[in-house]
Amino acid sequence: MAVVLDSDAVVGFLDQDDALHDAADEAIRGLASGQRLLASVVTYAEVLTGAQLGHHDEDQVRGFFSQLISEVLPVDITVADKAAEFRSHVASLRMPDALILATAETNADVDLIVTGDAQASKVSGLNCAVRLLR
Repeated sequence: MAVVLDSDAVVGFLDQDDALHDAADEAIRGLASGQRLLASVVTYAEVLTGAQLGHHDEDQVRGFFSQLISEVLPVDITVADKAAEFRSHVASLRMPDALILATAETNADVDLIVTGDAQASKVSGLNCAVRLLR
């Protein structure tokens, strides 16, 4: 089983002041021992941007991705097609979130996506489960 971590989950884990910190910390620590943790390149870019804007420590972000994330998954035409489909069915879903969901959906190894975004649970027909952090 593999798990895709959404940007909200990663930020929540890294930032002790984040509203999702406790839930993200518990979820990621619990999953890390038995699952492969994956992230979309979109998540990597979003979290790294936050670090470069001074919201997080950049070394901590890079360390998280190099030590805990088994693979950063690319966005290709298949992922883009699926993201467009998701976005067209749930207008309130932001494109970066649609791309992250589509990255999880199009990877056969992924059984779960962990997110703090309630819009993700509105996407129907996913082959992977959505664990919403609260």
